[in-house]
Amino acid sequence: MKEKQDKHFMRLALKEARKGVGRTSPNPCVGSVIVKNGQIIAKGYHKKAGTPHAEINALRNSSESVVGATIYVTLEPCNHTGKTPPCSRAILDAGLSRVVVGMTDPNPLVNGSGIDFLRRHGIEVKSGVLEQECESLNSPFIKQITQGIPWIIMKAGVSLDGRLNYQYGHAGWITGEQSAHEVHKLRNTVDAILVGRKTVEIDNPSLTTRLKHLASKDPIRIILDTDLSTSLSSKVYHLDSKAPTWIICATDAPAVKKEDFQNLGIKLIEVDRTDKGLDLRLLLKKLGKENICSVLVEGGARLHGAFLREKLFDFAHLFYAPLFAGDQGVSLIEGYDVQDRSTAPRLVHVMHKRLGDDILISGQVSYR
Repeated sequence: MKEKQDKHFMRLALKEARKGVGRTSPNPCVGSVIVKNGQIIAKGYHKKAGTPHAEINALRNSSESVVGATIYVTLEPCNHTGKTPPCSRAILDAGLSRVVVGMTDPNPLVNGSGIDFLRRHGIEVKSGVLEQECESLNSPFIKQITQGIPWIIMKAGVSLDGRLNYQYGHAGWITGEQSAHEVHKLRNTVDAILVGRKTVEIDNPSLTTRLKHLASKDPIRIILDTDLSTSLSSKVYHLDSKAPTWIICATDAPAVKKEDFQNLGIKLIEVDRTDKGLDLRLLLKKLGKENICSVLVEGGARLHGAFLREKLFDFAHLFYAPLFAGDQGVSLIEGYDVQDRSTAPRLVHVMHKRLGDDILISGQVSYR
């Protein structure tokens, strides 16, 4: 009975945590619920890095005394002082008698110490409740804090014959309005969008988030432009947006062009060349040092191929429209070969979603 109850209240804590998706980076999304005598007396979630954590918000939102109550939290309470005081001490001082934790915090500054502190001070702690769901919610945070690189998401809208457009070198909308809305919802949840030079040249995109009737935020726009050959007049370099635009270029890109873009206020991140192009692994390390936890790679075909070749994609969202674009369009992937079915990367834990006439196929990328 208690196990069933713990899962029920942890699901509610997860619901709270999801309110912070896209807003807490580089911190994780965390939710908390306080229960006394079987009744919820408070809820809270982490809203933004540098602000109070979920446990503190729940304690502040309590409608009555929390002494003797149980607190459910999707992530282990912190036990160190960063931008905010330790939550483990706040839980102890509040007089809570039991703590139910979804997952251990992989941050080396925590990593079990919060749970140990609470147990040493006589508080009952149960850990690992809905652990998989809690970890899934914070995949970007977990990867960044443990590997130092962001969670990489492939996104593309394609025809049934796997084309991104209808004519090479020309923009051409493939998917419908509901898919477009879903893309903007995705942008609203990530730290950055990454596109290649040709996407800027052909589509001249804004790469912003546009959601009617919903609060939204623009991710950082990152352009991979090896030799800084995109036009200075491109829309993406002249936006009224709170989020900046960055360019990834080669270390030996022309100095005069570097100066031109820097004069526009564009941040340049320089990466070494390899025999296959820019060093993408080094790029991800540099983005990790910038506290980027998630990147939505929106193309084009060569960029998708390069990330697959280097086995850098973690997840994929592929929007399929029920039409044939013909053989003059650009393929979803260029510059990447597969020998046979046994070696082909594939999606696992696949999900499907109907978006008008389109179908969204999503899943984790497995390289076998």
